[in-house]
Order: sequence, then C-alpha cells, then structure tokens
Amino acid sequence: MIALGSDHGGYELKQKVIRYLEEHNIPYQDMGCGSSESCDYPVFGHAAAKAVASGQCDKGIVICTTGIGISISANKVKGIRCALCADSLSAKLTRLHNDANMLAMGAGIVGENLALEIVDTFLNTPFSGEERHRRRVEQIEKI
Repeated sequence: MIALGSDHGGYELKQKVIRYLEEHNIPYQDMGCGSSESCDYPVFGHAAAKAVASGQCDKGIVICTTGIGISISANKVKGIRCALCADSLSAKLTRLHNDANMLAMGAGIVGENLALEIVDTFLNTPFSGEERHRRRVEQIEKI
C-alpha cells in the first residue's frame, strides 16, 4: 500500500498519481489534502511518513510545489528515507542505493508525464541489497 500526501500546490498532481495507482491496481491511502485550498504541507508530509514508518503502508509519495518542504517534513519521522526526485534516474538510484521508502516531487518542477515516469520507476525498482548499500542504509538508520 502506498501512502499519499500533498498540500494545495501538489493536489492536482497527486490526483494524477492516484489515477496511475488505480490503473495499475496499486492500493493507496490518501492522507490529504483534499482540495486545492491553501493548507500546510508539514501536516500531510508527516501523516504519510507516519503511515510508512508504522508499517501501515509500504512506501509513500508526497507532493508540494517544490517537493522540498514536504520531503523535509517526511524525513523528520524516524525510519523514513524520503528522496526528492525530479528525474527517473534519481528515482531509480535512490531505490537501488538508498532503499528510499518515500518519494517527494515538486508539482511546479515536474510535469505530469515526467512525474508518472518517476513514480513508475520508484515503485518498480527494488533495493539492490548490495553489502555496501545495506551498510550505508544501516548507518543512516542509526543516526
């Protein structure tokens, strides 16, 4: 299950991600926001991150205008490795090398087609499991 969160700046792109998930029969839980009315990204980034950290959801996707604020909010939750990605190569490498469990995107930075390619790459790339990457992820978790 995928935890989703956005603020008003990411709401429209989140709706497109929801359509993608539904078309691919990927279960999700939308942690908000529920409209394009102004709201505060930390609330929704934190809610999605808590769902992932607790094991309620396997991965998370969070979206605000730049992706920066909501990724910072998500990363405040212990056990979260949220990567801000604006291209599919970064999405691939953060899964392979960092075992990132959350993806952040900026709706004002990436368009719909690129965003969906990033989501597809993030969700379908496994962690490499290589010893050097496992060791580094373990070091991150101890911080």
